[in-house]
Order: sequence, then C-alpha cells, then structure tokens
Amino acid sequence: MAAKELMRSNKTSIQETLCADYMLILNKAVQNNLITSREYNNLKGINRLNEEGHVVEFVDKVMNKGEETCQAFLTLLQTDDEIQQTYPQLKNMLKKETCLLPYSVQACSDENTESLAEVFSWLRFRVLMCKDQTKDQMKRVLECFASQCDPSLLKEFNVKEWTHSRFIDLQEAPKHGDAFICCVLSHGNKGVVFGIDDEPLAIKEITKTFMASHQSPLTDKPKVFLIQACQGVAPHPGVLLKDLQGDNPHPIFIPQESDVLVNIATVEDCEAFRNIKTGSWFIQSVCKQLKEGCPRNEEIEVILRRVNNEVAQKEGSSVPGARKQMPEIRHTLRKRLVLTPHRN
Repeated sequence: MAAKELMRSNKTSIQETLCADYMLILNKAVQNNLITSREYNNLKGINRLNEEGHVVEFVDKVMNKGEETCQAFLTLLQTDDEIQQTYPQLKNMLKKETCLLPYSVQACSDENTESLAEVFSWLRFRVLMCKDQTKDQMKRVLECFASQCDPSLLKEFNVKEWTHSRFIDLQEAPKHGDAFICCVLSHGNKGVVFGIDDEPLAIKEITKTFMASHQSPLTDKPKVFLIQACQGVAPHPGVLLKDLQGDNPHPIFIPQESDVLVNIATVEDCEAFRNIKTGSWFIQSVCKQLKEGCPRNEEIEVILRRVNNEVAQKEGSSVPGARKQMPEIRHTLRKRLVLTPHRN
C-alpha cells in the first residue's frame, strides 16, 4: 500500500494518537525537513484550534505534500525512539508488514554491534565499544582514542571490550597498532551523526580528530571510518537499466588528511535501512564481505566496493526500484590496506 493511502486509511487513529503531545511531532517534523520553518510557525500559531485541531491541520499538511513526504513521515514514526516512547500505540498501528518499510535506520542494534565485534576480533583488532553517548561525549571519547589518553579518562564513557564472544569492562589502556577502524552507528542527517541528546556531530569533525600530526600515534597509518547513519530522509529511487550486462634522501611530507577511508551507509540526503531481524543492510554486508574477502588477502577498497554493490541491489519497498540505498566510499589512502584474519 502506498504511504499516502496508508496514512489516509489510518488518518483518524494517527490523529488521535499524536494528540498526546502535538508539539513533539511538530518539532520532529521541522527537524527532519518534512515541513518548513514557516509552516511550523503557522501551524503552531493557529489560536482558534485545540490540540486535536492542530494535529488534524498538521496531518493534512503532510498528506498534501505527496507520496515522498508521507513515506518520510511514516518512516519517522517507526524509527524515532522518542516518538515511539511518547506514542506507544503507533507500534501496533504501523506494523512493518503493513507499512512495507524496512525501517529506515537506526540506532545501534545488538545484531550490528556483535557482528562487527566478531568480525574485527577475527581480523586481530582489539574491539572497544562506547554505547549511548551524547554529541559532546562522542567528541571527547574520540579525542581520547586519537591521543591514547590516560585510561582513567575513559571511565566516563563506560567503555566495553569484546572478549570471549561478549563485552566486558575495559581491561587495560587502549594502544594503537598498525591500523585504526572506527564504526559509528547512530541516527544521522546530511554530513552528521547524532548523539543521544539529538545534537549533531559532523562526520568531518570525527575524521579530523585523527588527522596526521607530529604527536599522533596514528600518523602514516590507515584510518577507516564506517558510518551507519541516515544522511537525510529522502527515499533513493532506482533506475531501470535496459540491455546492460625506492630510497629517497629528501624529507617526505604527507598531507594532514592522508591515509583515511570513510565508508558511509548512504549518499547525502538519503535514508538508510535496517532489517528488524538481521540488522542494518550496510553493517551486515560489511561483515559478510570482510569474512569472504580478507582470507583471500583482498584490499579493503575491493571489499567495500562489493558492499556497495550488494547493498545497491536490495529493495526497500514492495515496488521494485522505489526505494534503494547506495553507500558511498571516499578515501585518501596512499598504500594498500589488507586485513589479515586469525589462522586456525
């Protein structure tokens, strides 16, 4: 069923539910660009209406914007934690099998976290996790990891360590090896990821924390960032393809932003998807392709290109090509990066 038709058939129930806190849904709508700031102010300023009247006006406004906005609105209702906590009735009203939404991503699910931990532990990385951090906490803990700070400073962030197939309290101070991989799983928008306080942290700011410098223990080492987060709420439609099947005596200087690879779950402005049972498309594909490609000594770029291709083939709607997802890779790597697993 199309999103607009689904809203029309559930219109009365949706309106009655959202009356519980109509300002919350209004604020969420403007934050996610479903309505403009001017429309927000106009809806908020209709003095002659009660709460129910405001909600009716808002829902009509969304439906009048067309199928794409209706789809984005339903996705918001299904994936925003604060909305789900405020309006628990929505869970029964908008079931996944009824909505035909594969769940625009987001938050860090246990399936994703454990899959990443298992794969990177197998690839001989020490796996540390910080869960449910504010924007400021994310920024500061990344600075700690970048500088290899005193481990006592990490207590605030409740850092956990993966060992023997489970997470336990941090055992000893983090130390950098030959490469660094940072996985961020969160809600997001164009160029940013969100902390649990809904404050945005720029992806550029994350990567710049690890820029090469005279003091950094990661200078001249590869730094990989895997970002599982929406970069907007717009659906990403598909297109039907037809009929296509030495020694140097001189000092060497490297740019500050060299040796970095960033792979984001989706291109700018678009949503990313998470299967309610198996986890996010992007993270599960990353784990699968690492398991297949690393034993063959394939470069990380080759492996991640296969992730791009695998995710791109998935369908986010019952209508083929209606909702797609396209991960994006960008890098400044100067050397081959091959991750080697444990040998049995």
